Amino acid sequence: MAFWVSNHVCKWRNYNRLGMETRSMSSAHFQKHLISTKKSFRKNIGAYVYCLYGMEKDPALPPKQHLIDARVIYSLAPALGHNQESHPESSARVPAIVDALEKMELTSKFRGSEIFELRSFKPASVDDIASVHAEAYVSGLEKAMDRALQQGIIFIDGSGPTYATAMTFHESLVAAGAGLALVDSVVMSWSIKLVAASNISTDPPVGFALIRPPGHHAIPKGPMGFCVFGNVAIAARHAQRVHGLKRVFIIDFDVHHGNGTNDVFYDDPDIFFLSTHQDGSYPGTGKIDEIGRGAGEGATLNLPLPGGSGDTSMRNVFDEVIVPCAQRFKPDIILVSAGYDGHVLDPLASLQYTTGTYYMLASNIKQLAKDLCAGRCVFFLEGGYNLDSLSNSVVDSFRAFLGEPSLASKFDDPAILYEEPLNKVKQAIQRAKHLHYL
Repeated sequence: MAFWVSNHVCKWRNYNRLGMETRSMSSAHFQKHLISTKKSFRKNIGAYVYCLYGMEKDPALPPKQHLIDARVIYSLAPALGHNQESHPESSARVPAIVDALEKMELTSKFRGSEIFELRSFKPASVDDIASVHAEAYVSGLEKAMDRALQQGIIFIDGSGPTYATAMTFHESLVAAGAGLALVDSVVMSWSIKLVAASNISTDPPVGFALIRPPGHHAIPKGPMGFCVFGNVAIAARHAQRVHGLKRVFIIDFDVHHGNGTNDVFYDDPDIFFLSTHQDGSYPGTGKIDEIGRGAGEGATLNLPLPGGSGDTSMRNVFDEVIVPCAQRFKPDIILVSAGYDGHVLDPLASLQYTTGTYYMLASNIKQLAKDLCAGRCVFFLEGGYNLDSLSNSVVDSFRAFLGEPSLASKFDDPAILYEEPLNKVKQAIQRAKHLHYL
């Protein structure tokens, strides 16, 4: 992706400022702003189109027309060579999602150009990984592949059952690379539509990296909790360094606290990390009073929720905490650690989210990105270990991205739900609002 690195040559950041200036505008206001800046923008349009021409020459990115037409772009990194039999984080996860998408006719085979699978992406480079992780960890993991080749399976996490096979290092680079390519594609789509005729919607497609191993537990110095490299954290640094998108808002709705992402950005004021997770669950971090440090104080929001929290709880959290935080932060892009292990059927926790909860989150986050950052948004698969609830929830997330009705009523059984601890949830919300002056 040599072109993307050369943004000083093509003045990428100068033109991308237009997106930063409009991140808090509604779509209607955005169109008016675009018309009002037409004359000044045209002064530089030749150089900008030259930049787009260079982007189109990158074989790792989709053709221009695909980026104009697509409403969802997804990438697959199933890591079939990274697998331990009977382990919950198994190689069956991504194929189960793909099968469900096919069954529900949510692939380009059935939807034509509105859903696009990004296939020709490159693995992340060691330098990409080292933007988040210690070089000693990266080189040490690569060297450990020889031992994994001899033994078949090795364990690389002292605090939990994070395993590696001889393919884990490469598969993890591929997973991170799939996320980086989606960030590139979403940003490129927005740029093309900005330059194109005004009757083309300026909303870029939503990206979804259907990848494993997951990443949000991986700390700077090593792997943790099934996670090898911090995929979302690496993508956040990429968005800043390569695309000049300074302010990154990360939403993590996995049932477990994203401690790795938390630690990477704990003192960074330009990356807002917001995690909702089950109180007391693995890894025991993410207390409500952990709000960042130094210059980053206030740019981390942890909201542990009591066991039994469900759809109503998450709706209240979204409206009362996530939305006002994002509005105040004014992000240039939203990245999402999309963990589906809060589902009531998932075996590793005891929240009671449903397929409908995940539809709501996908729909609302898409709208939030449209309102605040010109629609630039990429989801990254994290947890989710019941293959049925995982795949059904991702299917409904895709339908939310497309603006189509939820199928939750076909998947969910309300009879298995019990009363949510809404008083405790309200107390947690009020405590978070107090700590963050919401």
